[in-house]
Amino acid sequence: MRILIVEDEPLLADAVSVHLTRAGHAVDWVDRLDDADASLDTTDYGLVILDLHLPDGRGLDFLRRRRKAGDKRPIIICTARDQIRDRIEGLNAGADDYLVKPFDFEELLARVQAVQRRYDLQPNPAIAIGDLRIDTTTHQVWRGQERVVLTAREWALIDCLVRRPGAIVSKSQVEEALYAMGSEVESNAVEVYVSRLRKKLGTEAIETVRGLGYRMGG
Repeated sequence: MRILIVEDEPLLADAVSVHLTRAGHAVDWVDRLDDADASLDTTDYGLVILDLHLPDGRGLDFLRRRRKAGDKRPIIICTARDQIRDRIEGLNAGADDYLVKPFDFEELLARVQAVQRRYDLQPNPAIAIGDLRIDTTTHQVWRGQERVVLTAREWALIDCLVRRPGAIVSKSQVEEALYAMGSEVESNAVEVYVSRLRKKLGTEAIETVRGLGYRMGG
């Protein structure tokens, strides 16, 4: 999943970015609300991690404005403001979750996954497709009785497809899910990962829809 971090503390943003990237997500970071607006208006992010105090404004005002404009993507507030009234205000403004700093990175990852499942309408993280069993919480894939070991990018591609059951996902959408902003992407990178996954999961696991993109087989 492509995630946008809106945070003005570079060390924290870098640590969160590293942790989420290791979990298979593509992560971008901005430290101003105007840059966040520009990024959200041009990129299909699956989730936003939002601080409440930015150099050019208040995160709550930004959140309310995005919601009023119809932005429905999940947003998790991460802030040092720990009073109950602050949490209530954040959730009422449209946040999907509220996490107080300092926090454990594993808890943040668990909250990201929980919010993602709610938006995907998949309360059960285990998805069965043919002889494949895919656990979106543990990032484990089983083919029959055998566990399949995937790299972070291979998992990101599978995750991108299974969260859109039956839908065709374009090559550009896959690239956005796999790579952060500014990354160098080889022209055949998606095809390479699809080929690797077919070798591991079976040739029918991923279907190519000529001229349109990819979708999970079955």
